[in-house]
Amino acid sequence: MEKLYDVGLIGIAVMGENLALNMSSKGFSVVVSSRKQDTIDTFLNGRAKGKNFAGTTNMEELVSMLKKPRKIMLMIKAGNPVDQVIEQLIPLLDEGDVIIDGGNSNYEDTTRRTQYLKSKNILYVGSGVSGGEEGALIGPSIMPGGNKEAWPIVKPLLQSIAAKVNDGQVCCDWVGEDGAGHFVKMVHNGIEYGDIQLITEIYHIMKSLIALNNDEMSTIFSKWNQSELDSYLIEITADILAYKDERGQHLIDKILDTAGQKGTGKWTVSSALEEGIPLTLIGESVFSRFLSALKEERVLASKLYPKSNKPLNGNKNVFIEDLRKALYGAKILSYTQGYQLMKAAAESHEWNLNYGGIALMWRGGCIIRSVFLDKIKNAFDKNPNLSNLLLDDYFINTMEQVIPSLRKIVSTAVLSGIPVPALSSALAYFDGYTSHRLPANLLQAQRDYFGAHTYERVDQDRGIFFHTNWTGKGGKTSSTTYNV
Repeated sequence: MEKLYDVGLIGIAVMGENLALNMSSKGFSVVVSSRKQDTIDTFLNGRAKGKNFAGTTNMEELVSMLKKPRKIMLMIKAGNPVDQVIEQLIPLLDEGDVIIDGGNSNYEDTTRRTQYLKSKNILYVGSGVSGGEEGALIGPSIMPGGNKEAWPIVKPLLQSIAAKVNDGQVCCDWVGEDGAGHFVKMVHNGIEYGDIQLITEIYHIMKSLIALNNDEMSTIFSKWNQSELDSYLIEITADILAYKDERGQHLIDKILDTAGQKGTGKWTVSSALEEGIPLTLIGESVFSRFLSALKEERVLASKLYPKSNKPLNGNKNVFIEDLRKALYGAKILSYTQGYQLMKAAAESHEWNLNYGGIALMWRGGCIIRSVFLDKIKNAFDKNPNLSNLLLDDYFINTMEQVIPSLRKIVSTAVLSGIPVPALSSALAYFDGYTSHRLPANLLQAQRDYFGAHTYERVDQDRGIFFHTNWTGKGGKTSSTTYNV
């Protein structure tokens, strides 16, 4: 009898190849597939040599080599390629077989595919996978959603290859129906954008305002990694700043200051607009990447509007501690916005998200892993219905300590001409969220003045709408009531 394998994996680029090796190291036999035989041969004769693998370019052969119910994981480019592979697989699969999309698919595509494959009696899982190249190999954070009937089938595989944290907890659990898994991964990526932007702004201040060299900054970030800021991104920032090329020169200074992206940050911001959530910090992080791409224009503009950064007056060590507190405070506010978005989407899509469990899944393996996530888990353990992290006791006490530093850093940077869009948007969000009264009354009056959009009154119950004939020339007819 011909040998049957545990799982099939289609797409053996960086992430797919490392996930396949991860599966093998956990005792699973794997059939890998790619469009090119050369790619398969290179893998089987290289990193996979001597291990429990097989390979084929033929979909029918791939399916025939798998144990039932079959489990096939896709690690391919999001969008049409996923749909094309699904269409190739449908006539080859049996009822109860499972397709797992481990790429960065849009959650709406995952919802559509889950329902479509359900009509074909095939189970579909859309799973976010975070951790980059290293995480895929040694244990990523995995966020599965889709058809819940598939979870008992794929759970042993996905939890075996996922990251484990010090207390033995697995960074993988069922997220929710349809596109919930990929939505949570999308928000993860948006928060990643925010974390990275905040760190780069702190780096910019250190370099431009207090003239620290790369080794000094590396030492500071390493020290911060022993504090509440302990995280993967702080750790690699210290490594990057210390890294020297073959000439013994710091590589960071030779890297062009233009940033790229793959689109998940934009999706996160777009979702926030649809849900009506003020995801300001992540939005500014996406826009900052756009601005960085305007390199030639920025060079020209810098000559037309020259800046003179004055050295910092005062105690440098005190200022560095303010930088640390400001970074931590802004980080809290970024996650606060991300969690607000997940809660709004869960209500819109009727997902039953476990918010503490999501923090648990992010504690290891993924790009935003950090000890800080324990605080989020604890907050939702105390109050599963918590509407905003800023209302939890730990975060109330912490923000009281760090907000003065965030104010100092933002004001100093602004007065010095150093752009800090993420730090300043974090502070603006905090000040807005904690304001008893905002100037939106004037805004709504203007809307009613020019468009008869109505308003509510402070001396009347909520839900009662009024329109005023401001000029005496308008009528009594009002437009539709406004949305809040």
